[in-house]
Amino acid sequence: MKIQKEIDFILAVDALKNVQRRNYNADDTRRENTAEHSWQIIILAQILYPYAKCRADIDLLRVIRMLSIHDLVEIEAGDTFLFDEQAMVGKFEREKQSAKNIFGILDEPIRSEFFNLWLEFEEEQTPDAIFACAIDRIMPFILNAHTSGKSWTEAGVTEKQVRNMLENAIGRASDEMGEAFEMLLTKCLDNKKLVKEL
Repeated sequence: MKIQKEIDFILAVDALKNVQRRNYNADDTRRENTAEHSWQIIILAQILYPYAKCRADIDLLRVIRMLSIHDLVEIEAGDTFLFDEQAMVGKFEREKQSAKNIFGILDEPIRSEFFNLWLEFEEEQTPDAIFACAIDRIMPFILNAHTSGKSWTEAGVTEKQVRNMLENAIGRASDEMGEAFEMLLTKCLDNKKLVKEL
């Protein structure tokens, strides 16, 4: 059958629904899975696009494509919690191998298109990737700010860790997103969802 590899690929990526993340859903009842996260950031990218700093240089469709495939590597590599410094060691190499395996199910040219989109996202150098990465990072932050912040309190995440991992990535992409980050960070600190550092 002509589209057998495409069917094999879409069945393989169904496993993303089974990858648990540390983050909780907005109703705070359970952890989200990575497929849910991917869907949500695709929506968020579309509604925050008007606030992007380099909007004239951003191809929203490319951003959406990037966001739709960048977490597929978690099928093999698992979700690495952004604030787990030990787990972050070797993350790129693990995910790169996973990307080769998963995208390798497909024929060219889509195999290379997907791999190159994934790599561009990881490198965070182009306007599309900068915006996509900011969207990916701000969504869990928004959820933690509007829930009890369990994924942070369980791990003892500190204000410094959040600033180090998120502030620059979000601020580079959008002034408005940067302002929202500061406002929500203050809210999180006031509600003791983060360890405040003196």
